[in-house]
Amino acid sequence: MTLTIPFDNSYAALPDGFFTRQAPTPVAAPELIVFNHALAAEMGMTGTDDPRLAAIFAGNELPDGAAPLAQLYAGHQFGQFNPQLGDGRAILLGETVGRDGLRRDIQLKGSGRTPYSRGGDGRAWLGPVLREYLVSEAMHALGVPTTRALAAVRTGEPVYREGALPGAVLTRVASSHLRVGTFQVFAARQDITALRELTEHAIARHYPDADGPRGLLQAVIAAQADLVAQWMSVGFIHGVMNTDNCAISGETIDYGPCAFMDVYDPDTVFSSIDRRGRYAYANQADIIIWNMAQLATALVPLMPDTDAAVKGFTEDVQAMATQIRTAWLARFAAKIGIATPRPEDAALIGSLLTAMDENQADFTNTFRALPTGKARDQFTDPTAFDLWAEGWMQRLEAEPEAEKTMRAANPAFIPRNHRVEQMIEAAVAGDDAPFHRMLEVLSRPYEDQPEAEDLARTPLPAEVVPATFCGT
Repeated sequence: MTLTIPFDNSYAALPDGFFTRQAPTPVAAPELIVFNHALAAEMGMTGTDDPRLAAIFAGNELPDGAAPLAQLYAGHQFGQFNPQLGDGRAILLGETVGRDGLRRDIQLKGSGRTPYSRGGDGRAWLGPVLREYLVSEAMHALGVPTTRALAAVRTGEPVYREGALPGAVLTRVASSHLRVGTFQVFAARQDITALRELTEHAIARHYPDADGPRGLLQAVIAAQADLVAQWMSVGFIHGVMNTDNCAISGETIDYGPCAFMDVYDPDTVFSSIDRRGRYAYANQADIIIWNMAQLATALVPLMPDTDAAVKGFTEDVQAMATQIRTAWLARFAAKIGIATPRPEDAALIGSLLTAMDENQADFTNTFRALPTGKARDQFTDPTAFDLWAEGWMQRLEAEPEAEKTMRAANPAFIPRNHRVEQMIEAAVAGDDAPFHRMLEVLSRPYEDQPEAEDLARTPLPAEVVPATFCGT
């Protein structure tokens, strides 16, 4: 059968100033590593047994109805504004409206140079492609809003970084690729017409009930507040929370130097380029508020009364801290078995996290072990857990389904960084079995899978991966 993608391209209908129309650059010898048949079915695709899948998702062949383009955006990178970024190694093929009624972008990453490449080669090597595929699908299985992965393809060409590495292309799926930086580029250019068109497009696409620019801001704030609380509840650290990596849809986007914590430490930083800890685990709530302030600033020019807009937008951004705390409390209360949290539960949760930090307790395994009575084994001094547990057990007397609540909130499996790195090493050597095994296990993160307990094990000292790197 021939692959059919029911394209319905709304972004490509915007004026040309929003993007550059460009086809992906073909590769030498595309070889399909993985294709997400379940996601393809949700998106309304047919003919997914087409032998040309590798060629299509490497960019060598364009499917009927595609409208390829590279998107324009700007962004604050580690707090410094860059007035023009854009898709330097990605091509948006188009959009589909799936059987579930959801509109989704289909984007190739690693598909060659664009006008926004800024001297780069526009390619990606195999490691970051497999990392993003695995971690984004794991996040989806964890219930965290995220971009998805549809396909990964070897290109048969080397990519040169510190040396020659095998090239690959990822097909990423998102409810859109609109970022805070997409608004910033037009605000910086004082292109009010384009900024208004973008805002109207974003409202129609994501938040149809939003009332104008302020309604859009409020909706994005609510989505991002909940997203960051979910990140923290699974021990996830994004690593590069730049405004160009902040999707207005409320989805996690861009899995470069990201990772999940092993031992709990609120100051954990994984990104090799985050030398000052701007995007450390504990700073993520503050940074998302900062990012929303940048979105608010970009939207102000659309308002008829600037002073009133600044006042109202400031109130909205400042209120975000309370929204995050509320979402955080709900998520973490569930992790300790509390389905109906009270304000005072924040102190109970905080004291557990402090004890975990002081006793080198693994984040995921400690919470997962709470219903079994084995959580104390994660502590260098188990009596620290015992002291905390006295108050916890008293609190659970009012929670008749505490164990059920905990099991639903605490995964057994996350993409542990050392296992991801080991998987990448194997794939570079030509062995994709570890990748496929991890993908299968991580698709059911809340299930006990005794045969996969090695994937839940914390790293040995020699296995610790202290830093992760951007995939460029």
